[in-house]
Amino acid sequence: MNGTRRSAGLLVAAAMVMSVAACTADGGGGEAGGGSGASLYTYKDQTYLDMGKVEFTVGKKLGVAHSTTGDDTGGAGENEEPAATEAGTAYEVDGISPEVAIAIGDTPKTATLFSVRSGEEIPPEVQKLIDGS
Repeated sequence: MNGTRRSAGLLVAAAMVMSVAACTADGGGGEAGGGSGASLYTYKDQTYLDMGKVEFTVGKKLGVAHSTTGDDTGGAGENEEPAATEAGTAYEVDGISPEVAIAIGDTPKTATLFSVRSGEEIPPEVQKLIDGS
């Protein structure tokens, strides 16, 4: 594994830990969805992972992305209510296809970068943004 990929993997892992820690510390309030601290969103049947603090330019509004919140331990019984879903506004990321990355937030100014993943790999277009931040 080369140094760039290892660094990118560590960056993503750190972003995920920070996202969870922020949710735990303040009871929610993640920027992307306005309150859950979840790091995964779904838009048009595609799942996106929070990339953390990355410099990018927000494009046009796409629609609504959804995050599943609540108990994600997989132990839901038949009498338990399903986990709540939370919505955030999805935006294009200039220069990157929405099939690769989107921005999610209440406004373009508060939007956070989210990217699809293929195993441990971050798409090259997103990696360029991470490396440039």
